Amino acid sequence: MLQVNIHDAKTQLSKLIEQASRGEEAIIAKAGIPVARLTAIPPATSGRRFGALRGRARVDRHFFEPLPETELQAWEE
Repeated sequence: MLQVNIHDAKTQLSKLIEQASRGEEAIIAKAGIPVARLTAIPPATSGRRFGALRGRARVDRHFFEPLPETELQAWEE
């Protein structure tokens, strides 16, 4: 793990980011005392998967029946 002081981190930021994207960590220190860690952010996973609830959710015949009048009024308010 690489440790650099703040001044060097400012002048070599692009290089440090490139290293972080390859999985290497860099510790940024102030007067030799570590104050921050530069690491890569893991790639985002898509929040939705098609068919993720297949077999877990069911729609029965009541789903297709009209709502009671009181319920309809509550939705329209």
